[in-house]
Amino acid sequence: MAGHLIRPLPRPQAGRVLFCLSFCGGATAPFRPWADCLPENTELALYCYPGREARYGEPFARNWQHLLDGALAALRTLAGRKVVLCGHSMGAWVAFDLAVRARRTGLAEPEAVVVSAAHAPAVLSRHTDVPPHPRNTDRELLDWMLTAGQLSEAVRGEPELLRMAVEVLRADLIAADTYRFRHGDRVDAPLQLLHGDQDDLTEADLAGWSGLTTGPFEATRLEGGHFYTPAVWRRLPEHMAVFRPGAPDGTPPPDQAAPTSRTSLRRIARSMDARVSPLPNRTSHQ
Repeated sequence: MAGHLIRPLPRPQAGRVLFCLSFCGGATAPFRPWADCLPENTELALYCYPGREARYGEPFARNWQHLLDGALAALRTLAGRKVVLCGHSMGAWVAFDLAVRARRTGLAEPEAVVVSAAHAPAVLSRHTDVPPHPRNTDRELLDWMLTAGQLSEAVRGEPELLRMAVEVLRADLIAADTYRFRHGDRVDAPLQLLHGDQDDLTEADLAGWSGLTTGPFEATRLEGGHFYTPAVWRRLPEHMAVFRPGAPDGTPPPDQAAPTSRTSLRRIARSMDARVSPLPNRTSHQ
Protein backbone atom coordinates (compact mmCIF):
# COMPACT_ATOMS: atom_id res chain seq x y z
CA MET A 1 0.00 0.00 0.00
CA ALA A 2 2.99 2.32 0.37
CA GLY A 3 2.98 2.61 -3.42
CA HIS A 4 -0.44 4.21 -3.26
CA LEU A 5 1.00 7.20 -1.42
CA ILE A 6 2.55 9.91 -3.57
CA ARG A 7 5.28 11.94 -1.88
CA PRO A 8 6.06 14.99 -4.06
CA LEU A 9 8.92 16.06 -1.77
CA PRO A 10 10.11 13.02 0.19
CA ARG A 11 11.14 13.76 3.77
CA PRO A 12 11.57 10.32 5.35
CA GLN A 13 13.06 11.84 8.52
CA ALA A 14 10.13 14.21 9.07
CA GLY A 15 8.24 13.41 12.25
CA ARG A 16 4.90 14.55 10.87
CA VAL A 17 2.91 13.72 7.71
CA LEU A 18 0.11 15.66 6.03
CA PHE A 19 -2.02 12.80 4.64
CA CYS A 20 -4.39 14.13 1.96
CA LEU A 21 -7.58 12.69 0.44
CA SER A 22 -8.91 14.01 -2.85
CA PHE A 23 -12.32 15.19 -4.03
CA CYS A 24 -14.73 13.20 -6.24
CA GLY A 25 -13.14 12.68 -9.63
CA GLY A 26 -9.81 13.93 -8.34
CA ALA A 27 -6.31 12.57 -8.15
CA THR A 28 -3.11 13.68 -6.45
CA ALA A 29 -1.82 16.22 -8.99
CA PRO A 30 -3.75 19.28 -7.68
CA PHE A 31 -2.33 18.75 -4.17
CA ARG A 32 1.34 18.33 -5.09
CA PRO A 33 2.28 22.05 -4.91
CA TRP A 34 1.41 21.98 -1.21
CA ALA A 35 4.76 20.29 -0.51
CA ASP A 36 6.51 23.61 -1.12
CA CYS A 37 4.67 25.46 1.66
CA LEU A 38 4.90 22.88 4.45
CA PRO A 39 7.30 23.16 7.40
CA GLU A 40 10.49 21.14 7.02
CA ASN A 41 9.35 18.77 9.77
CA THR A 42 6.30 17.76 7.70
CA GLU A 43 6.09 15.45 4.68
CA LEU A 44 3.22 15.56 2.20
CA ALA A 45 1.66 12.15 1.47
CA LEU A 46 -1.16 12.01 -1.09
CA TYR A 47 -3.38 8.94 -1.20
CA CYS A 48 -4.23 7.87 -4.75
CA TYR A 49 -7.70 6.37 -5.12
CA PRO A 50 -7.91 3.33 -7.43
CA GLY A 51 -8.59 3.86 -11.12
CA ARG A 52 -6.34 6.86 -11.81
CA GLU A 53 -2.69 7.96 -12.13
CA ALA A 54 -0.37 5.13 -11.02
CA ARG A 55 -3.47 3.02 -10.22
CA TYR A 56 -5.05 3.55 -13.63
CA GLY A 57 -5.31 -0.17 -14.38
CA GLU A 58 -7.17 -0.97 -11.15
CA PRO A 59 -10.96 -1.06 -10.86
CA PHE A 60 -12.59 1.93 -9.19
CA ALA A 61 -13.70 1.55 -5.58
CA ARG A 62 -16.96 -0.40 -5.56
CA ASN A 63 -18.38 1.39 -2.53
CA TRP A 64 -17.47 3.47 0.52
CA GLN A 65 -16.18 0.46 2.48
CA HIS A 66 -13.83 -0.46 -0.37
CA LEU A 67 -12.62 3.14 -0.61
CA LEU A 68 -11.97 3.38 3.14
CA ASP A 69 -10.26 -0.01 3.36
CA GLY A 70 -7.62 1.12 0.89
CA ALA A 71 -7.06 4.47 2.62
CA LEU A 72 -6.82 2.79 6.03
CA ALA A 73 -4.24 0.32 4.73
CA ALA A 74 -2.15 3.22 3.39
CA LEU A 75 -2.48 5.07 6.71
CA ARG A 76 -1.11 2.06 8.57
CA THR A 77 2.17 2.41 6.67
CA LEU A 78 2.72 5.71 8.52
CA ALA A 79 2.52 4.17 12.00
CA GLY A 80 4.99 5.80 14.36
CA ARG A 81 4.72 9.25 12.79
CA LYS A 82 2.35 12.07 13.68
CA VAL A 83 -0.35 12.40 11.03
CA VAL A 84 -2.56 15.33 10.04
CA LEU A 85 -5.53 14.10 8.02
CA CYS A 86 -6.85 16.48 5.37
CA GLY A 87 -9.58 15.97 2.79
CA HIS A 88 -11.27 18.23 0.26
CA SER A 89 -14.97 17.82 -0.62
CA MET A 90 -15.59 14.03 -0.68
CA GLY A 91 -12.10 13.69 0.75
CA ALA A 92 -13.27 15.53 3.88
CA TRP A 93 -15.73 12.73 4.65
CA VAL A 94 -12.98 10.19 3.91
CA ALA A 95 -10.60 11.98 6.29
CA PHE A 96 -13.18 12.15 9.08
CA ASP A 97 -14.33 8.54 8.69
CA LEU A 98 -10.70 7.44 8.42
CA ALA A 99 -9.90 9.13 11.75
CA VAL A 100 -12.86 7.36 13.38
CA ARG A 101 -11.93 3.96 11.95
CA ALA A 102 -8.24 4.39 12.74
CA ARG A 103 -8.98 4.76 16.44
CA ARG A 104 -11.26 1.71 16.38
CA THR A 105 -8.50 -0.40 14.83
CA GLY A 106 -5.83 0.67 17.31
CA LEU A 107 -4.01 3.29 15.26
CA ALA A 108 -2.90 6.50 16.95
CA GLU A 109 -5.26 9.48 16.94
CA PRO A 110 -4.31 11.99 14.22
CA GLU A 111 -2.65 15.19 15.36
CA ALA A 112 -5.45 17.12 13.67
CA VAL A 113 -8.23 16.64 11.10
CA VAL A 114 -8.77 19.30 8.43
CA VAL A 115 -11.96 19.13 6.36
CA SER A 116 -12.29 21.39 3.34
CA ALA A 117 -15.32 22.46 1.27
CA ALA A 118 -17.65 19.71 2.45
CA HIS A 119 -21.16 19.55 3.88
CA ALA A 120 -21.33 18.12 7.39
CA PRO A 121 -21.94 14.34 7.26
CA ALA A 122 -25.06 14.58 9.42
CA VAL A 123 -26.79 16.90 6.92
CA LEU A 124 -25.79 15.11 3.71
CA SER A 125 -29.33 13.81 3.23
CA ARG A 126 -30.45 17.38 2.53
CA HIS A 127 -28.19 17.52 -0.52
CA THR A 128 -28.92 14.19 -2.21
CA ASP A 129 -30.48 15.82 -5.27
CA VAL A 130 -27.93 18.63 -5.59
CA PRO A 131 -25.38 18.11 -8.39
CA PRO A 132 -23.10 16.36 -8.67
CA HIS A 133 -24.72 13.02 -7.91
CA PRO A 134 -24.72 9.61 -9.66
CA ARG A 135 -28.13 10.20 -11.23
CA ASN A 136 -26.86 13.16 -13.26
CA THR A 137 -26.27 12.66 -16.97
CA ASP A 138 -22.73 12.85 -18.32
CA ARG A 139 -23.54 16.30 -19.71
CA GLU A 140 -24.79 17.50 -16.34
CA LEU A 141 -21.69 16.19 -14.58
CA LEU A 142 -19.44 17.81 -17.15
CA ASP A 143 -21.28 21.13 -16.80
CA TRP A 144 -20.87 20.94 -13.03
CA MET A 145 -17.13 20.29 -13.27
CA LEU A 146 -16.64 23.19 -15.66
CA THR A 147 -18.72 25.54 -13.49
CA ALA A 148 -17.10 24.50 -10.21
CA GLY A 149 -13.59 24.90 -11.61
CA GLN A 150 -12.69 21.22 -11.37
CA LEU A 151 -11.51 21.16 -14.99
CA SER A 152 -8.93 23.41 -16.56
CA GLU A 153 -9.56 25.42 -19.71
CA ALA A 154 -6.95 23.28 -21.47
CA VAL A 155 -9.23 20.24 -21.64
CA ARG A 156 -12.41 21.95 -22.85
CA GLY A 157 -11.59 21.04 -26.44
CA GLU A 158 -10.39 17.50 -25.68
CA PRO A 159 -13.38 15.11 -25.91
CA GLU A 160 -11.43 12.05 -24.75
CA LEU A 161 -10.08 13.81 -21.66
CA LEU A 162 -13.55 15.12 -20.86
CA ARG A 163 -15.02 11.62 -21.20
CA MET A 164 -12.39 10.20 -18.86
CA ALA A 165 -12.92 13.00 -16.33
CA VAL A 166 -16.65 12.24 -16.23
CA GLU A 167 -15.92 8.51 -15.88
CA VAL A 168 -13.72 9.06 -12.83
CA LEU A 169 -16.16 11.52 -11.26
CA ARG A 170 -19.12 9.18 -11.70
CA ALA A 171 -17.23 6.24 -10.19
CA ASP A 172 -16.34 8.27 -7.09
CA LEU A 173 -19.89 9.60 -6.78
CA ILE A 174 -21.23 6.03 -6.80
CA ALA A 175 -18.82 5.08 -3.99
CA ALA A 176 -19.58 8.25 -2.01
CA ASP A 177 -23.31 7.65 -2.37
CA THR A 178 -22.94 4.59 -0.13
CA TYR A 179 -21.42 6.60 2.73
CA ARG A 180 -23.61 6.44 5.82
CA PHE A 181 -22.69 8.70 8.71
CA ARG A 182 -23.00 6.87 12.01
CA HIS A 183 -24.51 9.17 14.62
CA GLY A 184 -22.23 9.21 17.60
CA ASP A 185 -19.03 9.14 15.54
CA ARG A 186 -16.58 11.68 16.96
CA VAL A 187 -12.88 12.40 16.95
CA ASP A 188 -10.83 13.71 19.86
CA ALA A 189 -8.31 15.51 17.66
CA PRO A 190 -8.62 19.23 16.83
CA LEU A 191 -10.99 19.63 13.88
CA GLN A 192 -10.79 22.54 11.42
CA LEU A 193 -13.25 23.33 8.63
CA LEU A 194 -12.01 25.34 5.64
CA HIS A 195 -14.67 26.74 3.32
CA GLY A 196 -14.96 29.26 0.50
CA ASP A 197 -17.01 32.42 0.94
CA GLN A 198 -18.69 31.69 -2.43
CA ASP A 199 -19.35 28.01 -1.77
CA ASP A 200 -22.74 26.67 -0.68
CA LEU A 201 -21.96 25.61 2.90
CA THR A 202 -24.48 26.81 5.47
CA GLU A 203 -24.55 27.54 9.19
CA ALA A 204 -25.99 24.04 9.62
CA ASP A 205 -22.83 22.62 8.04
CA LEU A 206 -20.57 24.65 10.32
CA ALA A 207 -22.56 23.65 13.38
CA GLY A 208 -22.65 20.05 12.17
CA TRP A 209 -18.88 19.81 11.82
CA SER A 210 -18.32 21.54 15.16
CA GLY A 211 -20.12 18.73 16.96
CA LEU A 212 -17.90 16.00 15.51
CA THR A 213 -14.93 16.53 17.81
CA THR A 214 -14.47 16.51 21.55
CA GLY A 215 -11.43 18.71 21.02
CA PRO A 216 -11.03 22.26 19.66
CA PHE A 217 -12.98 23.26 16.55
CA GLU A 218 -12.33 26.11 14.17
CA ALA A 219 -14.09 27.23 10.99
CA THR A 220 -11.95 29.25 8.60
CA ARG A 221 -13.54 31.10 5.70
CA LEU A 222 -11.37 31.74 2.63
CA GLU A 223 -11.93 33.60 -0.59
CA GLY A 224 -13.42 31.75 -3.54
CA GLY A 225 -15.84 28.97 -4.38
CA HIS A 226 -15.66 25.20 -4.02
CA PHE A 227 -11.96 25.20 -4.97
CA TYR A 228 -11.17 28.62 -3.50
CA THR A 229 -8.91 30.80 -5.68
CA PRO A 230 -5.65 29.63 -7.30
CA ALA A 231 -3.59 31.63 -4.81
CA VAL A 232 -5.48 30.18 -1.83
CA TRP A 233 -5.42 26.62 -3.17
CA ARG A 234 -1.68 26.58 -3.94
CA ARG A 235 -0.83 27.43 -0.33
CA LEU A 236 -3.83 25.98 1.48
CA PRO A 237 -1.74 24.33 4.25
CA GLU A 238 -0.77 27.82 5.43
CA HIS A 239 -4.41 28.29 6.49
CA MET A 240 -4.37 25.12 8.60
CA ALA A 241 -4.16 25.88 12.31
CA VAL A 242 -1.81 22.97 12.96
CA PHE A 243 0.85 24.60 10.75
CA ARG A 244 0.57 28.17 12.03
CA PRO A 245 3.81 29.79 13.23
CA GLY A 246 4.03 29.39 16.97
CA ALA A 247 1.89 26.26 16.94
CA PRO A 248 4.34 23.43 16.09
CA ASP A 249 2.32 20.90 18.06
CA GLY A 250 -1.00 21.80 16.54
CA THR A 251 -2.16 24.18 19.27
CA PRO A 252 -3.00 27.66 17.94
CA PRO A 253 -1.19 30.57 19.59
CA PRO A 254 -3.19 32.44 22.29
CA ASP A 255 -4.26 35.22 19.92
CA GLN A 256 -5.53 32.66 17.40
CA ALA A 257 -6.98 30.12 19.79
CA ALA A 258 -9.71 27.93 18.32
CA PRO A 259 -13.04 28.05 20.13
CA THR A 260 -13.95 25.16 22.39
CA SER A 261 -17.67 25.99 22.41
CA ARG A 262 -19.74 23.81 20.10
CA THR A 263 -21.75 26.86 18.99
CA SER A 264 -18.95 29.39 18.68
CA LEU A 265 -17.51 29.39 15.14
CA ARG A 266 -14.44 31.48 14.52
CA ARG A 267 -13.93 32.63 10.94
CA ILE A 268 -10.74 33.99 9.44
CA ALA A 269 -11.19 35.83 6.16
CA ARG A 270 -8.35 35.94 3.64
CA SER A 271 -8.10 38.20 0.60
CA MET A 272 -6.70 36.58 -2.53
CA ASP A 273 -7.67 36.45 -6.20
CA ALA A 274 -8.77 34.33 -9.25
CA ARG A 275 -10.01 30.73 -9.34
CA VAL A 276 -8.49 27.26 -9.11
CA SER A 277 -8.85 24.67 -11.84
CA PRO A 278 -7.39 21.35 -10.68
CA LEU A 279 -7.72 18.65 -13.35
CA PRO A 280 -8.52 15.11 -12.18
CA ASN A 281 -6.22 13.69 -14.87
CA ARG A 282 -6.67 9.99 -15.29
CA THR A 283 -4.08 9.96 -18.06
CA SER A 284 -1.20 10.73 -15.71
CA HIS A 285 0.89 7.76 -14.58
CA GLN A 286 3.44 9.63 -12.47
